[in-house]
Amino acid sequence: MLADDSTLLREGLVRLLTEEGHEVTASVGDAEALLAAVDLDPPEVAVVDVRMPPTHTDEGLRAALEIRRRRPEVGVLVLSQYVERRFAAELLGGGPEGGVGYLLKDRVVEVDEFLDALARVGAGRTAFDPEVVRRLLARSSHVDPLARLTPRERDVLREMAEGHTNSAIAARLFVSRSAVEKHINAIFDKLELPGGTGYSRRVLAVLRYLDS
Repeated sequence: MLADDSTLLREGLVRLLTEEGHEVTASVGDAEALLAAVDLDPPEVAVVDVRMPPTHTDEGLRAALEIRRRRPEVGVLVLSQYVERRFAAELLGGGPEGGVGYLLKDRVVEVDEFLDALARVGAGRTAFDPEVVRRLLARSSHVDPLARLTPRERDVLREMAEGHTNSAIAARLFVSRSAVEKHINAIFDKLELPGGTGYSRRVLAVLRYLDS
């Protein structure tokens, strides 16, 4: 399901997804129409522009959060023209279930990367744009909660924030999967993340990362 006020972008995405074997169940231009379409026929994934009519501020984000609240089984992949830290943190914090992603619109033209992000969100995982993650990491106006992490642990957490599995992180960082698992456990310990909550420690770690 697609929601973007740009008819040209919507039509382009519909064509791309259809050619790649996906079924686009609805294509709408505003948040109200998106919520109505999701209620009528919940999709596996909703691709949503952050800024939509009438004010072009955060209507799409609020609709994405509402979908996460009403239909946690529906993956939500948000598209934005800019890196907006609050939007990224709110989106990931919207609930522990279901897939969620945040991509810059420029990433859509990188077809393989867009389709990979869509697949990850559809599989219930996260998919955050590398540029979003890089800028979020670079911005901090207070004590960095990640200061206790080693450079390699920060690399692993960055890859986690982008939504990669342990196996994918191992391949991307040229280390073994067991090494990745050890780094992740160290990250959890250093960030003092509790187990046994409604949110997985992996999600909590990424939230801490995005809020740094």
